[in-house]
Amino acid sequence: MNQELIQRAQKIRLAVFDVDGVLTDGKLYFLPDGSEFKTFNTLDGHGIKMLMQAGIQTAIITGRSSPVVERRAKNLGIQHLFQGREDKFVALQELLSSLSDAPTLEQVAYLGDDLPDLPAIRRVGLGMAVASADSFVRQHAHGVTTAAGGAGAAREFCEFILRAQGKLDALQEHYL
Repeated sequence: MNQELIQRAQKIRLAVFDVDGVLTDGKLYFLPDGSEFKTFNTLDGHGIKMLMQAGIQTAIITGRSSPVVERRAKNLGIQHLFQGREDKFVALQELLSSLSDAPTLEQVAYLGDDLPDLPAIRRVGLGMAVASADSFVRQHAHGVTTAAGGAGAAREFCEFILRAQGKLDALQEHYL
């Protein structure tokens, strides 16, 4: 990652994640009864927990609504969840206006994969796309992960922010 991305990551106080294609592989799985399920990567989940341990707030903004996402957010301790929101930037603005001591847009990181994520990706301090993202989104993001959505991209994003802020080593050494 280049120096500009590191400087952007050093300022981050809030990390926002899309779900389908970012925290999952982007596939929709429906059971015969009509219910759906999603698969999440545990490495990504722990990366999000590490961000929170380091004092960085986290949020999910997703275009679809799913009880599975609500359960995953609760399990990870993510307090800010916006579902069924096609206009992700408007949802992000609502989130920021609801927070006391809210970060500025420059202090927000956003990880997405598709066109509805692009307005947020372009306006935040660190807007990144997963490797499996739409090519137009990858082209207009500040950076692109090497991992695909649902396959460690969120962990890579989290660790990048933590490394840039000099917090990753201490979090990892905690487990020694």
